[in-house]
Amino acid sequence: MNWLLELVSNPFLITAVSSWALAQVIKCVIEGVLNKKLDLMRLFGDGGMPSAHSATVCSLALLAALRLGCGSFEFALAAVFAVVVCRDAVGVRQETGKQAILLQEISELLERITKEDLPEVRLKMLVGHTPLQVFAGMCLGAFNAVVMNLILV
Repeated sequence: MNWLLELVSNPFLITAVSSWALAQVIKCVIEGVLNKKLDLMRLFGDGGMPSAHSATVCSLALLAALRLGCGSFEFALAAVFAVVVCRDAVGVRQETGKQAILLQEISELLERITKEDLPEVRLKMLVGHTPLQVFAGMCLGAFNAVVMNLILV
């Protein structure tokens, strides 16, 4: 049971998970304000403002820098991980979302042209982020890491 106590008291894990949770809650609130409707499913969805992926990995990297130093193996690992995730969020994942939108439009057009019902396929359209969404996530993660560094012993 000692491993469980270590797990739930790990400041790096607490910081990363809380950054993800904060980003998801903020994303849900922003979507609710913009659409004038609260959709709690956004708490677990991808895409949107701010990027929860970026908030999570950036908070982990910054906390590693603050606690273990920029010369540590742990910081190097977390920093490289953060760069890969943030780059992927704004690059590959955003393109995947654009392709999903286009495929959905093609499917609907084919259905209208052929007047046949095609198999219902709903692709996830919000899978990536704009550069601003990633930057906002990075800032949120950095802020949370500084706060958590002060709070967690």
